[in-house]
Amino acid sequence: MLAAKSEVQIDNEEVRVTEWRLAPGSATGHHTHGMDYVIVPVVAAEMTIVAPGGERSKAQLAAGKSYFRKAGVQHDVLNETSTEIVFLEIELKP
Repeated sequence: MLAAKSEVQIDNEEVRVTEWRLAPGSATGHHTHGMDYVIVPVVAAEMTIVAPGGERSKAQLAAGKSYFRKAGVQHDVLNETSTEIVFLEIELKP
């Protein structure tokens, strides 16, 4: 898989905002979220989520429909579709 592209837009004492772009056939790589975070999809898309044990699931993203997750989530995010996935990740610093 190709590597997803990320660009940090804001990084201060309160938050870090990163734009993620996953081209078709790309992935973020397995990672653990160290902070609570909010995802804001920029486009409607379907992501494939791979858990640490290899279990796979699909997540439907609706443009502008945010969701929240607690710190500690472990996964890889893949784009197995034919269109680019774009979302903002807002990490909440303690």
